Amino acid sequence: MPRTLVLIRHCKSDWSANQPDHARPLNARGARAAPQLGAFLAREGFVPDEVLCSDAQRTQETWAGIASELPGAAVPTLSRSLYHAEPGTLLQALRAATGQTVALIGHNPGIGALANALADPRPDDDRFGLYPTGATTVLRIDTPWKDLSTGTLLHFTTPRDLPDPD
Repeated sequence: MPRTLVLIRHCKSDWSANQPDHARPLNARGARAAPQLGAFLAREGFVPDEVLCSDAQRTQETWAGIASELPGAAVPTLSRSLYHAEPGTLLQALRAATGQTVALIGHNPGIGALANALADPRPDDDRFGLYPTGATTVLRIDTPWKDLSTGTLLHFTTPRDLPDPD
């Protein structure tokens, strides 16, 4: 049975918060964008039953906003090892996943590089290579997680693509 992988870069963070990088929260735009991503995932039927999340403040807030729009949202597994992780570290975490639909919330450049390495085909969208804040890629995975090496692209979106809830 195919699995689903959702790769999410945290939403826009607040650089004016004068916090260390790890403690930096979302800004107002990021706080609005996260529920938009959650509504998109719910609408498309991609509700993660396992969430792997960097333990940084902005990734946790991103998941909280997304989860606010998902029925029965999973409790995230927070990991310091996912904070600014290289693609290989992210891939290793995914290869240990057990869920049917797994979301991974991380940071650039690692999360974007992983999306670019796994997506087949790559979306015809210039933003995919940049992987802006809130970028979300959904892949169908036809192998067990332990053998993950590629996935079939189902969706690529950013908050700017989604309808404003106001």
